Amino acid sequence: MRIYRNRDEAGRILADRLAGLTGQRDVTVLGLVRGGVPVAQVVAERLGTPLDVLVVRKLGVPWASEVAFGALGPNGVRVLNEMVAARLTPEDIAEVQRREQAELERRERLYRAGRPPLELTGRTAVIVDDGLATGATARAAVAVSRQLGARRVVVAVPVGSQQAFEMLSAEADEVICDQRPVDFGAVSQYYEDFREVSDDEVTEALSATA
Repeated sequence: MRIYRNRDEAGRILADRLAGLTGQRDVTVLGLVRGGVPVAQVVAERLGTPLDVLVVRKLGVPWASEVAFGALGPNGVRVLNEMVAARLTPEDIAEVQRREQAELERRERLYRAGRPPLELTGRTAVIVDDGLATGATARAAVAVSRQLGARRVVVAVPVGSQQAFEMLSAEADEVICDQRPVDFGAVSQYYEDFREVSDDEVTEALSATA
């Protein structure tokens, strides 16, 4: 089992796995906010491709927030799991969506800071995170990317659970995962340095690769 020194090292290893995309003009690397952004920054720099961020907010059921009935993305995109959403009242759905929409808009304003809206029409979207536990956020990101017009969607992570890998393999065009331990546990246990990524680090990464 490989332990990454930090997200930068994980990004370098992941970039090697994605080397076939180097210099391709139709590729956009998308860091999932926030922990995926430092990994994505290294990948984008090494591949010579644009870096952007994808803000996805999970819509969790009120009595079990880890269970998603959908997700929100930029440009008004909403993805619903109809089977789960059917268990909720319209009032429940509206309240959760209102709260998560406000947070999504806050983060979009902060991170984009004058950048144009995310545009993926006809492009290959490479969604990068620092790891996959359940894969729920990445799954929502795949759906959002497709609704934003991506021609091809690749999910790329340093480490992930086998269950999440299999689920995403059915959703994305390709899933790149450096390692898939049998007893996965938590993403943090595969990093020596897994400090929280700040809003400032996200905006600095975007500025550095603009």
